Amino acid sequence: MKYGIDMGHNCPPDTGARGIRFEDNLTIDVGTKVASKLQALGHEVVLCKPDKAASVRDSLSQRCNRANTSRVEVFVSIHFNAFNGQANGVEVFATSDSGRRIAQPVLDEIVKLGYFNRGVKNGSHLFVLRNTNMPAILVECCFIDSQKDMNLFNSEATADAIVKGLTGKLPTVAVNAVPDEEQNIDTSVMRLQKSLNRLKVTDKNGKALVENNQLNPETKFAIERFQKIVGIEQTGIVGETTWNIINQILAKRILRPNHAGGPVVRYLQHRIGVEIDGIFGPQTEAAVKKFQRQYGLLADAIVGPITWQKLIG
Repeated sequence: MKYGIDMGHNCPPDTGARGIRFEDNLTIDVGTKVASKLQALGHEVVLCKPDKAASVRDSLSQRCNRANTSRVEVFVSIHFNAFNGQANGVEVFATSDSGRRIAQPVLDEIVKLGYFNRGVKNGSHLFVLRNTNMPAILVECCFIDSQKDMNLFNSEATADAIVKGLTGKLPTVAVNAVPDEEQNIDTSVMRLQKSLNRLKVTDKNGKALVENNQLNPETKFAIERFQKIVGIEQTGIVGETTWNIINQILAKRILRPNHAGGPVVRYLQHRIGVEIDGIFGPQTEAAVKKFQRQYGLLADAIVGPITWQKLIG
């Protein structure tokens, strides 16, 4: 099956709602997970969010055009609701009988997470449902201004529910299901060597470290190289500060333009070959887009799970 996945908004001036959380952040988080899980099941995925747009209408038109020209078989637009802080629950919009047949199991799976069931609704007023040529649904996963919904929300579980609703199954091996590395307490030399190799920080000869749990000269050189990249004192000793930065990078947090992310952005800049200043400015944005195009990714300059996967696995 060929799916068109539309991560709602995220294309100024087309920006999402704000509440306890930001819709733009959540649609990217859930959407990238949905895309990865569908691909792991053997489906083809077309990402429909545009890189830039002159207006909201232009943003919406580009999403539809990408789905139509790519001849996707099912179009799924992912969104989050906001209203008055009291409304809550999940609803899925569709315009055709075939769309409603797709929408119902997606709704049912998300409701299983504990959300109030607001039903499958007529989406004839929604641009992306009116202007796509294939069965299409728009999922309002929950309300970002509802504390009740935000207490329930988990991006992994939401992505699983959408994929299960669409396909009837989930990947047998978890996709992007890595532990939150910021909580990892393993500070062994072996983990250090493995981490530096993942981050592609080499010894003085440009070689990967031998993972032998020994704090040898090659490992110390790589430590100093990493410390220089991320802008901290080059001691060759891995203390709390160095470990915290390693774990922040391995946690694969979402980075976006105009983000002053300090050490994590410095590492990103090192990897994509631009001046290292720790600020996600125009030069970094252009380089990230170039990197994404090289790997066949949507060139939106947002460093999310799929882009991190190409950088550090």
